[in-house]
Amino acid sequence: MLAFHPFEPFIPADAEVLILGSFPSLKSFEDNFYYAHPQNQFWKLLAAVYEEDTPKSNEAKSNFLQKHKIALWDMVQSCERENSLDSNLKNIKVNDIEGLLDKHATIQKICFTGKTSQKLYERHFSHLKTPTFYLPSPSPAYRAMKFDEKVSVYRSILLE
Repeated sequence: MLAFHPFEPFIPADAEVLILGSFPSLKSFEDNFYYAHPQNQFWKLLAAVYEEDTPKSNEAKSNFLQKHKIALWDMVQSCERENSLDSNLKNIKVNDIEGLLDKHATIQKICFTGKTSQKLYERHFSHLKTPTFYLPSPSPAYRAMKFDEKVSVYRSILLE
C-alpha cells in the first residue's frame, strides 16, 4: 500500500536538535503526531532525559519539544508498506532534509532514532556538515538495550 507522510515536520523556531525517525507508525497516522504508539518509548525516554513528566497529549508533546528546542521529522516522504516495521518499507522517497536545514539554521545536530533513518540520511545527505548521532531505537521491537541504558545514551547526546 502506497503511503505518504501524514503531517508536517515539527520545527520550533529556535530548534537546536533535529530528531529524525524513518516513517510514522500506523498509530501515529491515527493520532496525527510523532511516536504515538503506546509501547514506543520515545516520549518516556525524553521525559527521563529532561527529568520531567512524560507528555501525553499532542499539545503537551508540542510544548515539551518547544521548551527543549527539539525538532521532529522523518526521513521517508512516501513509501509502500504493509505494517509499521521499518523492514517493510519499500520504494522509498526521502524528505528534503537539506532544504529543511537551510531554512532552520539554528539546528546544530541531527539525531536518528533507528538504523533505517541513519542509513537513508547517509545515502542521500552525507555531504551535509551538521553533526549526526545515533539514538537507540525507542521502538518496542528493539530490545538490545534496557530502558536505563537508552536513557543514558539519549542524555549524553541531547544534553552535551
